Formats: sequence, structure tokens, C-alpha cells
Amino acid sequence: MKESDWKKFRSMVVTLRERYITRCNDRLTVMLNNPDKTETERFWETYEEMKIEAKNLVRCLDGHSRSKMTLFLERMIRVGMLKREDITVFSEELQEILGRDFDDCEKDNI
Repeated sequence: MKESDWKKFRSMVVTLRERYITRCNDRLTVMLNNPDKTETERFWETYEEMKIEAKNLVRCLDGHSRSKMTLFLERMIRVGMLKREDITVFSEELQEILGRDFDDCEKDNI
């Protein structure tokens, strides 16, 4: 990958993480306030969802290296952390690779 892609990736990781966590927190808040569930159900269902999201965050954000950048970007696409419009900053080559990943996710309804 190009050095410029690596620099852009590194600079956007914090923004991607915060945007993703904001969406997670919004969803978790709805779960915690679901009037159709008991306090216990809300707690445990939210806890289970938080464990899933914590795994997603670790898989997407821990251990970045230039050689594994595409892998991490693909993981981010799979969990919805990276959006199609985010990739416009990258080289055409990387945009093509990631565009195929978005297409695959859309086919799989991920």
C-alpha cells in the first residue's frame, strides 16, 4: 500500500472509532430503556451486546500495521465502522479493493 494511504488511515482511526462508539452507545441506551423488558433483561441483553461490540472494537482497532492496513479496513467495513464515503481519501487502487468489500457486504446484507 501507498504511504499516503497509511497516513490517511492512521489519521482517521480516532474519528471512525468515536463515530462507531457513538452509534453503539445510542443503540445500547435504547436497549437499556426498553419498557417491554424487565430491569434484569435489559441489563443482561445490553451486557451481551457490549461484549460483542468490544470484540468488534478490538478486531478493528488493535494492532494496526501498514502491512495489515487493508485487513483492518475490511474488518471496519464488515462491522459498519467504515462507510463507503470514507474511502474517497484513499488512492484509486485502495478504493477499488475496498469498494469490492462494500459490494460483498451489500450482497451478504451485512
